[in-house]
Amino acid sequence: MTRRRLLALAPALAARAGAIPRIREFHTRKYTFAKRDYLFLEIATDAGITGIGEGSLPFRVEIVEQAIRWLEPHLAGQAATGTADQWNRMYHELSRWRDGSVLMTALSAVDIALWDIEGKRLGEPVWRLCGAGEAKRLPVYYSHWDHGLKRRTADGWAEWTAQSKAAGWNAVKWVVPRAESEGARIRQTVEDLAAVRKAAGDDFQIGLEMFETFSVRSAIEFARAVAPYRPWFIEEPVARENPRMLAQVAAASPVTVAAGEGLLTRADFKALLDAEGVRIVQPDVIHCGGITEMRRIAALAETYGAEVSPHMWYGPVAHMASVHAMAPVRNFLAQEWDGANEAEWAGLFDGFPRQRGGAVELTGRPGLGLAPDWAAMDRRFPYAGRRVTPKTTPRP
Repeated sequence: MTRRRLLALAPALAARAGAIPRIREFHTRKYTFAKRDYLFLEIATDAGITGIGEGSLPFRVEIVEQAIRWLEPHLAGQAATGTADQWNRMYHELSRWRDGSVLMTALSAVDIALWDIEGKRLGEPVWRLCGAGEAKRLPVYYSHWDHGLKRRTADGWAEWTAQSKAAGWNAVKWVVPRAESEGARIRQTVEDLAAVRKAAGDDFQIGLEMFETFSVRSAIEFARAVAPYRPWFIEEPVARENPRMLAQVAAASPVTVAAGEGLLTRADFKALLDAEGVRIVQPDVIHCGGITEMRRIAALAETYGAEVSPHMWYGPVAHMASVHAMAPVRNFLAQEWDGANEAEWAGLFDGFPRQRGGAVELTGRPGLGLAPDWAAMDRRFPYAGRRVTPKTTPRP
């Protein structure tokens, strides 16, 4: 750009930067996709800018929607800028009864939408507002990878591994088998892990989700059994509510322990890090307080020497909010990614990236960079409402 052109644009740029949009109204949208419920939020402003957020919470989206509706009159008429100020107001000033997964998911949805608005207002991607200097390729791993498995045999694992590697994946995670006994679960996992390691080779990262379904004793036994196959990490081996239990496992485990998807604020993560319960923290951007709080959690984790690998099992808005927030994070490890549904999301939300070579690439599109096709969502994925939680493996 020439100096003359820059000077000509200066008044328009100044006017754009000086125009502060105000929040006009909220609009929520609910869908049921692949047997999961999703909740999206649109925040409209008086300047014609609309920001999108996400408040998906398994089997609780209707309650989150009501919490978002409760927030709306408190934000209507407020400036749509100042994400940290708005976060502090929602969390600290509106009520002293401020925590819990429903309230924090509602707050997160609003926070993400406000970041999207600010990026669109300034014509900049959220990752740049967070402090990243360039559009990066961020590593991702295929979550719930075993859902694509056709046969739980050595040949079946080999076939699925080959297909996944050919598609560019070099890191995956699956939930360990839900067999009748802990011994059977451990034996089955070792068999599965051995088959994948043989098929994939050494340069293939494997995470194991333990789903909070082991005791301290059996979790340590599990970790020792799988260690020879060099898993990347074991996730939430015991109940997430008790940092000391996780610390007991971490102290005796030869495999790195990861946890944090169910924790809600930096205070929760500080307790976990103080207890030395994990080496990898896994905040979820739509439960932990949005982009604003997840950045604080990442900075906190860095002071403990812990890495950040955000949890993700939701929609495209949540995926994008998470990777934008992680773009400048020095201790970022990898982003959990819905590999099975990314092609569908990319077709429904213009700007949603596809995994290539084990990573996704951010762009310079303003805000979160997403343009949803709500008409297609309305037509194809009407909300059904899943109110019955499926059975899981009982805790010992």
